[in-house]
Amino acid sequence: MADLDIGEVAHRSGVPASTLRYYEERGLITSTGRRGLRRQFDPGVLQRLALIAVGRSAGFSLDDIAGMFGPDGEPHIDRVLLVEKADELDRTIRRLGALRDSLRHAANCPAPSHAECPTFRRILAAAEEQPPAAAPSPLSGPPRARPHATAAP
Repeated sequence: MADLDIGEVAHRSGVPASTLRYYEERGLITSTGRRGLRRQFDPGVLQRLALIAVGRSAGFSLDDIAGMFGPDGEPHIDRVLLVEKADELDRTIRRLGALRDSLRHAANCPAPSHAECPTFRRILAAAEEQPPAAAPSPLSGPPRARPHATAAP
């Protein structure tokens, strides 16, 4: 199959040409040359870009992703790194689930004001203690029924 120019790679991959140039600067992809002023790429670059997209979606840095390719350009992914990232995603999912449940509780709480809701006060206290990205769930599970409120589902 013939080489693809940068515009065709951008079109097929959905990755802007400026990002393709940046990835090339970072060593994530390599052009095969130029036709006029336009970079040319081997069609295999599309699979490489797909792996980069998956890595970015999973939260890997570009440096991490660069390390996932061997000298031959083929994927050589450290399975331990994948397990660690999956564990990190599990923690994030739990934290976000608890945050979602807290927001639903606050939205549905029948207390006259949020300041009067013990659950909402616990949420604020937990947020004050730690940075938002690292804050543990202020609730050990879904909001429990309080004397003044019924827990949201």
